[in-house]
This record gives sequence, C-alpha cells and structure tokens, in this order.
Amino acid sequence: MNPKLTRSQQRTICSQLGRFKLQLLYKASIHGFTGAAFHQRCDNRGTTVSVGYNASGFVFGGYTKQPFSQSGQYVNDDQAFLFTFSGEKLLKYPVTTHAYAVRMIVNSGPYFGEALVLVYGNQPVVYNNPGNYYNFNAAEMHGNDLNLTECEVYQVEETTELEKPWRTVIWESETRTELMESIKSYKPTVSSVSQIRVLFIGPVGAGKSSFFNSINSVFRGHVTSRAISGSSTSSLTTQFRSYSLKAGREGKPLPIILCDTMGLEENTGSGLNIDDISNILKGHLPDRYQFNPSVPLDSEAHGYRKSPVLKDKIHCVAYVVDACKVSIMPTKLEEKLEAIRRKVNLMDIPQLVLLTKVDEACLLVKEDVRNVYKSDYVKQMMQEVSTRLGVPLSCVVPVKNYSEELELDPNCDILLLSAVKQMLRFADDYFDEISDQLSNLEVKKL
Repeated sequence: MNPKLTRSQQRTICSQLGRFKLQLLYKASIHGFTGAAFHQRCDNRGTTVSVGYNASGFVFGGYTKQPFSQSGQYVNDDQAFLFTFSGEKLLKYPVTTHAYAVRMIVNSGPYFGEALVLVYGNQPVVYNNPGNYYNFNAAEMHGNDLNLTECEVYQVEETTELEKPWRTVIWESETRTELMESIKSYKPTVSSVSQIRVLFIGPVGAGKSSFFNSINSVFRGHVTSRAISGSSTSSLTTQFRSYSLKAGREGKPLPIILCDTMGLEENTGSGLNIDDISNILKGHLPDRYQFNPSVPLDSEAHGYRKSPVLKDKIHCVAYVVDACKVSIMPTKLEEKLEAIRRKVNLMDIPQLVLLTKVDEACLLVKEDVRNVYKSDYVKQMMQEVSTRLGVPLSCVVPVKNYSEELELDPNCDILLLSAVKQMLRFADDYFDEISDQLSNLEVKKL
C-alpha cells in the first residue's frame, strides 16, 4: 500500500508536530469510500492525519490528537487543525472551538467539527462548511472541488530511537583525523593503478555532485562548490566528469577519482542513456564528454579511448539515492537502475549505495547527525533501498552532504569519510578479483 502523500509533504506536516513520522492506515481506493471501511482501519489508533485529494490537484485535510470512534459524540481537541498545500507550503487553519474539534460519525470518514468531512455519507465526496469551528477559505482549501479521487488516513508515530546504535561509529575528532590519514595513505593493490575510479549513478537531484563537493570540502577545510549542484527537474550535470581531489589546497592528489554522470530520469530519451554505462565502466569515455540522452557514445567520437587500460576503468560503482524518495521511487526509474546493476554485475565491479539527505528524511538525525544509526526510520529506509536495488544492507551507507552550511561539521565529515573508506575497500576487492583472474590465466598457460 503506497502512500499518495509525498515524502516532502509528509515531512512538511511532521515539521508542525515535532519528532514524528506518518504510517498509512487507510486508503479509500483500496479499502473503500465508506465510513465502515474507515472506522475498521482507523478507530482507536491515536493521533492521525487525514488527507483528501481531488481531480483539481488539491491536497488537504486535518490533524487530530483524539482517536477516532463511532460514538456519535463531539470530542475536544485544542491541537486540531485543518490544512491545505500551496505548492510545497502548508497552510494551517487551527480549530476555533476546541470542544467541537472532531465528531465521531458512523457513516462518514474523518469528520472535523461540521466544517470539513472526508468521505461524507459513504460517498467519495467532501462536506464543506467553513466558519463552523474552523475558519478557512474554501477556494484556497480545495478549489471548491468536492469530489474525492482519494482519501488517506495516517497514524502519527513518534520517531523511534533505538536503545543503542546498530552500527558502531566513534564520534570523536580523532576518528575524523584517522579516516583522513587512512584515505591519504591508501595505495591500490595493483601497481599499474595509482588512483581508484568510482562512478556515481543516481536520479536527478539525489546528490551525486554534492557528494563530490562535500568530500572536497572536508579535505580543503572549508565548504566548496567545485561541481555544479543544486535543485532542478533535469540533470545539472551534462558532461562526464572525472574529479581528482587534493589533500589541501597545495596538497598531493588523493588516491581516488570521483566520476560524475548525468542524472537518471524515468522517461525514455531523457537523462543518462544506460547504453553509455558500459562504455563508462570499460574506460572508453573521455573526461568532459557531452552526454546525449537520445544517442549513446560512438566509438569514433573525439577522445574515445579504443584501448583503455586498468587505470582508465571504473573500479567501484556508487548508487546515490535520496532517502526522502526511496518509498516513492518511480517504477521506470527502478527498472533503469536494475538494468544498470545487471551491466555492473557482469563486469564483477563492486557496488554500494550512498543514502543521502538522511537529515531531511528523519527529524531525529536532523537534530543530531550522530543519531543516524540510532534512528529506526533511517534503518528502515536503508533496508528498503537494499531490497529495491538488490544490494546487501552492508553495502548501504548513509551520508549528509553539505548543502546550506558555511562551515564544516566534524560529525558530517565522519560519515562522508567513512563512505570513501568503504569505496577504497570495495576497490581492493575488485583488484583482488583481477589478480586472481590473471593468476588463473598464468596457471592455465603452464
């Protein structure tokens, strides 16, 4: 049962409530537009958010701390409010007469004080009467479109903080220093390669370029913005870029190159062309190659490497996924990622997932990034992305990129550096596999 309310909308509502998350209880298109179906799923379930949707595109509803029932009585709730979305902004209409905030009616859905009723009289319609215990503008609330295309009720649950973190991280300045030193001193196990190459793949806006900027910031000592990043409906990265990092402004190059690609988009003919993936993995693609979503790379293109060597190839693939959008990932986008994963598997290249924006997805982490492995919600998101992308949970790493900060946060740095350390370990696995294959060939020749 997939929620129609987007993660962004859920976060916006929860930001009004505190450290909570929403759990879908009732979906009228599945359970029925009837009072009986609503009460069966929602009675005695505590604090709830009820949401109506109409064909005019309005998303509106109400919040109450009082559990629903079929008593027929009015219930007092001084915290109740109605709401509607204006774009991403939430407009609130607080209850004006607390004693009549909610009414428990048998043959209707959520019933807010004779002012707004969803699934009124066992029908997919809205009862609307502003001024009765709630003041609101009907045109602003729902555009005067009283026919429902969907109705949902969510239980409001407190974000669970686990008793102890399920992964061990030592949040000390020494940890940050040790991670930086281990990355700077790393050497690939194959002598012909001095820098491992990590390819980033992910949907538009997931944070691929932002991750590079964040890692670069850690080693520069201040927030940088070398790679183009930001919010857009289409990819801001239009070229294949290979970014080398330095240990400080005048420092030596780090033993890792981060390769950025055009963002994936769900529609055919837009975003990264998955036929280009094989050429990237094999090392054929030149730096600054201009992507064409409609046409894959031609072997006669300028700069095309016809005979790439090991140092030109990709040694690890990192899928970058927005934690806020895991549950609403479009099917077509998931299918594209699956097709890419199959290509990567055929080449025995290790893969991991960077789960970005964990602070936006969970208020517990937003309060303190050190709660990332104590958040049951983040763990659930990591398990879900593990299942959706077909990678072990041990290959999913949560991070928080620098996006609005002006100064570095040592705890964010630890998460970012830990992710890089995993990439180095995975690259070692790749080189070990290459060495084993070469050894087997030598044995066969003998």
